[in-house]
Amino acid sequence: MNSISQPSWLDNAIFYEIYPQSFFDSNGDGIGDINGITAKLDHIMELGCNAIWMNPCFASPFGDAGYDISDYYQVAPRYGTNDDIKRLFDEVHKHSMHILLDLVPGHTSVEHEWFKRSMKAELNEFTDRYVWTDSIWEEPQGMGCIRGISDRDGSCAVNFFSHQPALNYGFYAPDPDKKWQQSTDSDGAKATLEELKNIMRFWLKMGCDGFRVDMAGSLVKNDPDGKGTIKLWQDVRRFLDEEFPDAAMVSEWGEPDKSLQGGFHMDFLLHFGPSHYNDLFRCAEPFFSDRGKGDVSEFVRKYIESYERSDRKGLICIPSGNHDMDRLARSIHGDNLKIAFAFLLSMPGAPFIYYGDEIGMRYVEGLVSVEGGYGRTGSRSPMQWDDTKNAGFSTAAADTLYIRQDSSIDRPTVKAQKADPSSLYNEIKKLISIRLTHSALQSKGRIEFIYAQKNEYPLAYLRTAENEKILVIINPADRHTEFECEYIINDKVYSIGGEANVNNGRITVPPRFAGYYTIK
Repeated sequence: MNSISQPSWLDNAIFYEIYPQSFFDSNGDGIGDINGITAKLDHIMELGCNAIWMNPCFASPFGDAGYDISDYYQVAPRYGTNDDIKRLFDEVHKHSMHILLDLVPGHTSVEHEWFKRSMKAELNEFTDRYVWTDSIWEEPQGMGCIRGISDRDGSCAVNFFSHQPALNYGFYAPDPDKKWQQSTDSDGAKATLEELKNIMRFWLKMGCDGFRVDMAGSLVKNDPDGKGTIKLWQDVRRFLDEEFPDAAMVSEWGEPDKSLQGGFHMDFLLHFGPSHYNDLFRCAEPFFSDRGKGDVSEFVRKYIESYERSDRKGLICIPSGNHDMDRLARSIHGDNLKIAFAFLLSMPGAPFIYYGDEIGMRYVEGLVSVEGGYGRTGSRSPMQWDDTKNAGFSTAAADTLYIRQDSSIDRPTVKAQKADPSSLYNEIKKLISIRLTHSALQSKGRIEFIYAQKNEYPLAYLRTAENEKILVIINPADRHTEFECEYIINDKVYSIGGEANVNNGRITVPPRFAGYYTIK
């Protein structure tokens, strides 16, 4: 499955992640909406991003910010209507951009009609839509559960929060002593998979360009090596190839060797799991801190392992952050934010920029959890557009906003950063432009790590495509660093923090530096 065709627009895709409730409020009710996204497409386009990933926008009781869906076929009323999102799709395409919806295939809300009908004691078409045990006294081992809420005898497995019942895609290796563990070929599991295809079919026909899939590796249960889940997604891939060959699929899996084998075009590196992504930005001593005490070597080792296993497709996505992580600016500061983006925008795979990261929005400390956000709530505060009321996000009273904003006098805004030639926004805009004009820096350009030693700086790697080779050097540390390099630097493509110096096969770089150079 590694030879799947890829939509050509992914070759130079740069994604912008929109958390719809916090982006722009078009009707003054204190919460962002679909029409607000449509109204702000120019901002995304001017930055240079040419693709959007929008977090869930479907009907939901919002116990988990929309990741608890009650109707897969309707936009949540607080965001607008299906007509509004169809208009958004059309406007995105008029801007020569593309948009992915966030697909949540593993669970629903307890308020979904499927779940309500599955709770009934009498058999019906939804009896096996979820993972239920046969007895109220038995809970699914290793999983949380819901029980004692209906006349049905049994406990229902949950995927995360206790109000998110797990949909039934079967068990890869069912326990023969537990009759409720259905196989992946059972009627119930197959019906769930067919309904997933129906959901995808509905939105693709309406005009979305594909999906980012939440918890993509978790669907088949008792599947430690992922073989059953890979097979499931290969089935979905065949369906898409037949009906929607241009639909893009990006997985939240964190194991590219598995997700790409399953037919996904790209896979996220996650802030949990084996990727060592946290070593870069979110740990006690991140590599991109100017203290220079971080370690990039384990990240590189795991990256190379995944890159090789995925047949060097280079489709491993490294996001600046997302709705589940601390804001990048919570741990990385000043020019090191620019250096972090010099890295993010020069790696293979499509980069993903979380809304507000382009202006260095801060994590808002001390917020009470909103809609299941808990510690993530501080990363979900409303976008800061200008110096008007509520930073231009909404005309509503400040105390009615969905989440409280950063109240700092010096909070960054789009308006201020656009006007400042030395701002983070303008640096990212420059870096995006450079990426889009150099094929070696784009998604499918090959990568070879030149220097990535344990507890050492800098990081250096070679990007290659066609007849172009670009050496990227990244030194976030507050000191000069050097490394041996067989390549001879030719022309500078980009630099921040000074210039690299070459002498007798060694390259020395200044502190807080990033540079791209063509090589001889």
